[in-house]
Amino acid sequence: MKVQAMMLTAMMLGGCGTVQTVVLSDKSAVHQLKSQKSYCGAVPRIYSGVTYDFCLLHAERPDDVDAFNYKNASPGPLIDAAFSGVLDTLLLPYTIYKQQADGSIEIN
Repeated sequence: MKVQAMMLTAMMLGGCGTVQTVVLSDKSAVHQLKSQKSYCGAVPRIYSGVTYDFCLLHAERPDDVDAFNYKNASPGPLIDAAFSGVLDTLLLPYTIYKQQADGSIEIN
């Protein structure tokens, strides 16, 4: 049971916006946002996980998804944005330093 809980936690953190922007390289975050056809031009490093999640929510939707069919809506991105907000707050000293040193993550 502990192994299953650890695997579930690892899978959930793998898709977390904070993990994508703070832990992994900038190239992976840029690649993911470009592949989803996001309209964001840059992601600031301060609260980058929340911004990343909202960029994915604002990305171009696939053609096979009906815009008026709300039964397919998933609460996953909003839950991830809430968890990313908590993690981003905990990592705030580090992300403030990285924002000053490296600037924002440029998408385009």
